[in-house]
Amino acid sequence: MGLYDRDYGRDDSSWQPGIHMGGTRTLTTNLVLITVGVYILQLLTSPAAPSFPGDDGVVTNWFSLYGNTLTQPWRIFEFLTYGFLHSPDDFRHILFNMFGFWMFGRTVEARYGRREYLAFYLIAIVFAGVTWYGAEFFANKSQMPIQMLGASGGLSAVLILFALNFPKQLIYIWGVLPLPAWAFALFFVGSDLYGAIDRTGNVAFTAHLGGALFAFLYFRNQWKLGNWLPQNWSLPKPRRGPKLRIHEPSERESETEQKVDEILKKIQEQGQESLTRSEKRTLEKASKEYQDRRP
Repeated sequence: MGLYDRDYGRDDSSWQPGIHMGGTRTLTTNLVLITVGVYILQLLTSPAAPSFPGDDGVVTNWFSLYGNTLTQPWRIFEFLTYGFLHSPDDFRHILFNMFGFWMFGRTVEARYGRREYLAFYLIAIVFAGVTWYGAEFFANKSQMPIQMLGASGGLSAVLILFALNFPKQLIYIWGVLPLPAWAFALFFVGSDLYGAIDRTGNVAFTAHLGGALFAFLYFRNQWKLGNWLPQNWSLPKPRRGPKLRIHEPSERESETEQKVDEILKKIQEQGQESLTRSEKRTLEKASKEYQDRRP
């Protein structure tokens, strides 16, 4: 079996920033599908006639983040669950959030690996929620039952991390106006900062700024968050059976194959940057040996 015959050996080596269609389904796509599924549940449980002011249905009511959540500490899960909800009354809310997340998230995922990327996204949602909560408490001088929901805080973190990694990558606004990623990120943060100061409308600008701040701190300090996840965080994937081949590997070759499997799995989970020099040399040597064996 060659290095790139393995399912997880094909993933990130040729990835380029930008929009790509097709290929293996990414974790970003899975997160989008989960969020859309939750949104459907929100719609299905939305009451035709609200029983009290602000009644958006059981799913939205229970899993949104509120400005007085800490008065009921057992509801601390809301600091994460709000990031998978969207306004049942405005389809544009989830549409724009998920499109932006899908567009930028897959490149960030390929850069850092699925495991690290998942930890980054989930913690960014929590960080953004905490930032919003603190800002509302500071502005109101008390904990208020104000509702907040949406993936915008996590999206902001992903967008800023994209811009920090690929600052010169062109982004086409409305498909027409080209703008380098660093300029787009600067405009995005500036707009949110103005909105947070002005405090008009119903947009949680401080959550956006919290996500952006988390991405900056993550990038600057080179944090590694993937180790915070449980070891068996993903569902097992079906593997294809081995291809028929004439070559019978020696004991030494079998050991090399096993090492290569472990290294490629590490790339899949933690990203290419996690490899040591020794592991990189092992991959190069195994690839050369495989090429020499091919007819």
